[in-house]
Amino acid sequence: MAPPLASLLEARPFLHSLVDALGSPLNILLPEVIAENTARFRAVYHRYHLAGRVYFAHKANRSSALARRLAAEDVAAVGIDVASPEELQHALSCGFTRDRIMATGPKDAGFLWPAARVGATVNLDSPGELELLSGLVRKHGLRRAAVLVRLSGFESATGHGGAGTRLRSRRSRFGTPLRDAQPLLAALERHTDAVEWTGVAYHLDTTGVEEKVRALEQCVLFMDDCRARGLAPRAVDIGGGFGVGYVAEAGEWERWTTALSESVLGGRPPLTWRGHGYGLRNEGGTVRGAAALYPGHRPTAGPGYLDELLSLPAPVLGRTPATLLLEHLHDLHIEPGRSLVDQCGLSLAWVLDVRPADSDVGHYLVRLGMNAGDMSLEEHGVLVDPVLLARGEPEKGDEEPVGVFLAGNLCLEADLITRRLVHLPRLPRVGDLLAFANTAGYAMGFHAHRAQRQPLARTVAVERQAESWRWCLDEDYWPIASMGGTSV
Repeated sequence: MAPPLASLLEARPFLHSLVDALGSPLNILLPEVIAENTARFRAVYHRYHLAGRVYFAHKANRSSALARRLAAEDVAAVGIDVASPEELQHALSCGFTRDRIMATGPKDAGFLWPAARVGATVNLDSPGELELLSGLVRKHGLRRAAVLVRLSGFESATGHGGAGTRLRSRRSRFGTPLRDAQPLLAALERHTDAVEWTGVAYHLDTTGVEEKVRALEQCVLFMDDCRARGLAPRAVDIGGGFGVGYVAEAGEWERWTTALSESVLGGRPPLTWRGHGYGLRNEGGTVRGAAALYPGHRPTAGPGYLDELLSLPAPVLGRTPATLLLEHLHDLHIEPGRSLVDQCGLSLAWVLDVRPADSDVGHYLVRLGMNAGDMSLEEHGVLVDPVLLARGEPEKGDEEPVGVFLAGNLCLEADLITRRLVHLPRLPRVGDLLAFANTAGYAMGFHAHRAQRQPLARTVAVERQAESWRWCLDEDYWPIASMGGTSV
């Protein structure tokens, strides 16, 4: 944890008062941190003298405060990536103008029409979306829609002059495979009255920086071919996937994953609830499967990952992506989500019940005032230990570390906040809080639901002022000083 998130966790009475007033679970956001993260990405752009926009992937967090804080940033440098009509409406209401909005994801007519109507850039996922969008523009007499086309299925060869081993990116259900791009180009030429083609895009589901460099180089080469046909794309959108480092120490992460394999084999006591293997299994004394875990320790993540990507020589032309973009006068667009909200927030939950865990001697089952949908780190394979925020001072002799399993408040066996054993500095008591840090990316309500009519978590925005903290409801936050008591 970095400041100010770490210092917020030290404000124990303040956090208890918020949950007492607003209920459990409760999400807390630090809007200034998303602006600081954006500035770090922009610093990488400046280092390489690149133009283009940082588009916040709105699906990572539905917060109004975060979107409004970004809307106040440099209009030429920061935009927002929306993946539904509702996100589009929200972005507009938060202060983003049409030229700063990118519409991505699978799109039907109900999404394409409002995107084209307001003038957002449309990131086309398929030729079918191009045909549908063009028809809507003509039928309703709209202005030409600015579009990018998403590509996939990149292939290149290692070695001098492109001779050598053929390398192909992993398959994706999104985008048009590069081998099928010629019919797409023909369709773009056919619909120039309805759309203005401004660039290409890709989004690879991988942490491999080399694979992303190959894809970027292939996009540049593809755009060269397009210019020969009289088309003039000018931007490359490389999507997101820059990552977050949740665990500071590499050795700590490696020791835990090694111990998980050992426990699956039976070589040590189980680390998880009823032997859950996170995708690993024991077949005749051999570990099989793959751990469905987010890499908790990332030596390079966020802006550092972008820096590495731009400085790694591409396999065919041998020049770095930054050099290729500059030589061809291309803009660079990125769509960070998780990495842009890194260190932006935490989720709090009351301890409701504490009792010995069945058949786990010395361990306890702790039921929280939240369910697995409210705080879904484990749904994304992220393993982060919570911080215990005691309501009062610990009793004498009540300070021994203890292993606990964290359960949710639903009447379901599967409603577990953590499937692994979590070690706390002491046994929590009813009324204590557990704080899950760094949950702003995909964990705050991404899977939230109203099962059993449980209330959804409320969200507040906070800001440090001198020695105290100020807060307001997420929906009341505006990044201006004149809002008085309704703004942070």
